[in-house]
Amino acid sequence: MAQTWFKHTFRRQQFQTQTQAATLAVLGIFIALVLGALYLSQVASFAITNREIEDLIAQRDDLERTNEQLIAEIASFRTVPRLLTRAQEIGFRPATNADIEYLVVEGYNPDQTLEIIEASNLEPEIEEIPVYDETFGGWIEQQLAILRQQFDEFGS
Repeated sequence: MAQTWFKHTFRRQQFQTQTQAATLAVLGIFIALVLGALYLSQVASFAITNREIEDLIAQRDDLERTNEQLIAEIASFRTVPRLLTRAQEIGFRPATNADIEYLVVEGYNPDQTLEIIEASNLEPEIEEIPVYDETFGGWIEQQLAILRQQFDEFGS
């Protein structure tokens, strides 16, 4: 009887081992599927973001192209012949000698002498560099003095 019980026990363990192996295999497949789904969702999100970036870059390029065309059009409107034509269209005409009036301003001398300053006569201004003389111990003393002052003011 002891032998039959012993054999029965081993057969039962063998069945449990197969069940555990199958359970682990199913669990491994499930985990692999979940990880695969997460990977695919990340790749899909990355692809969507890249498409949106490409669309925005294309839109930016179109706007830059349009901007350059507008700049070229504005430049064509600013040419001298076009400005002269437009000025004549609105009633302006080239000035003649009879149209020019000269004004005399009393006290104005157009031939003013320039004052020349030689660079060798200038003395460079030297700013004094502040000396850093603070030490860690001095800083701690300063902080403690501030703390004492705050306590004194709090108590008053």
